[in-house]
Amino acid sequence: AALKKSAVDYMHPEVGVTTTDATVFGRNYFNRASAPEMEDDEDAEERVLVLAEAAALKKSAMDYMHPEVGVTSADGACFGRNYFNRPSAPETEEDEFADERAEIL
Repeated sequence: AALKKSAVDYMHPEVGVTTTDATVFGRNYFNRASAPEMEDDEDAEERVLVLAEAAALKKSAMDYMHPEVGVTSADGACFGRNYFNRPSAPETEEDEFADERAEIL
């Protein structure tokens, strides 16, 4: 049961963590009312960059964890040519004929 719970927790991070243990809670020294507000322009720009990178990583993680969603793109540079199924491709030999030729040789 514990292994199944761990597997479900790993595969579904969107569920979140719930706890009622009083020793888990602590004091937040950053959001308290008496905390001084200090943030200069350089830190603000860095925060914006970090949040943008975190959003990109979250999108990559969602793409990795949910491959059934698929990839959508309209950029012309990302489409390639299929050299195996094109009409001018040479005919490939079927497995039956390849096995027969291998027996003869």
